[in-house]
Amino acid sequence: MPNIFDVAKAAGVSHQTVSRVLNGDPTVRPAVRERVDEAIVALDYRPSAAARALARRSTRTIGLVVVGMQYFGPGSIANGFNAAARASGWDVAIAATDDGAAEDDVRQAGESLLAQDPRAVVVIAPGPAVGAALAGLAQRVPVVTTVDVVPGAAAVSIDDVRAAELAVEHLAALGHRSVLHLAGPEGWTEADERIAGWRSASERLGLEAPEVVRGDWSSASGYRVGRRIAAEGVPTAVFSANDQMALGLLAAFRDAGVRVPDDVSVVGFDDIPEAAFFAPPLTTLRQDFVALGHGLMARVEGLLARQDVPPASPLVPELIVRASTAPPR
Repeated sequence: MPNIFDVAKAAGVSHQTVSRVLNGDPTVRPAVRERVDEAIVALDYRPSAAARALARRSTRTIGLVVVGMQYFGPGSIANGFNAAARASGWDVAIAATDDGAAEDDVRQAGESLLAQDPRAVVVIAPGPAVGAALAGLAQRVPVVTTVDVVPGAAAVSIDDVRAAELAVEHLAALGHRSVLHLAGPEGWTEADERIAGWRSASERLGLEAPEVVRGDWSSASGYRVGRRIAAEGVPTAVFSANDQMALGLLAAFRDAGVRVPDDVSVVGFDDIPEAAFFAPPLTTLRQDFVALGHGLMARVEGLLARQDVPPASPLVPELIVRASTAPPR
């Protein structure tokens, strides 16, 4: 396997010059750079990323901590950020834990990333209880989060409150006077903010706001809630805090002979790829995970450049109207 000295000999330069070319040194003359590039191609030389990082005395790595990777939202945010980071020339080192992991496990995940010498860390975590376990990260490297859960970190987020208001406003415009909310589990900031948006819009529009019913983000929990609703009395509209729970609702209503949207309208949240193919196709709030990923990357680069970047405005999801909502009968 060829090494840097082989490239230097073929190009007629020193190995230090080859290193400068590999690291993008702008002071290298174009003719010299061209000779080195030709030698690299001819020898099929592939430099060691670790060796290049040592030569620069720094890495091009950003750490990513993801808690709840098994869920669509956190997983999609992670994918969006990973794509944005790589498009900007950064490597991403990921440490992931399931929702419900002990605080010590989350803390260890963060520490494992620090051992890889990242320039910054992005945290995708459900709420303050988990964020507190990662507070030590912000004392050692710049940290950016998707919700304001890590003390000392910057945040780039989705406007869950406004998104929930859009769902309620849509149902109210159709003529519904009461909207039941199937919320996410306790301890999740997104779930709490969607409750806040549902409640504020209901109060502002003069709608009845039945007691919140909670699920655990899964379709199974949506199904259980749907069966209970069907047995106790079906409301005219339900706003579900994610699409998976909405899928469970639709299945439960179908099995109980409740027609959607004739008997009850259903709105979800996320616009997962399958939402358009539910029966009926689901009205939902679409999150722009690509834009969120780029926003996170821009915030990271601003912090690394020590620029006084103003906080980004939260991204507002888009209401996607499909066949699961209609005026009450």
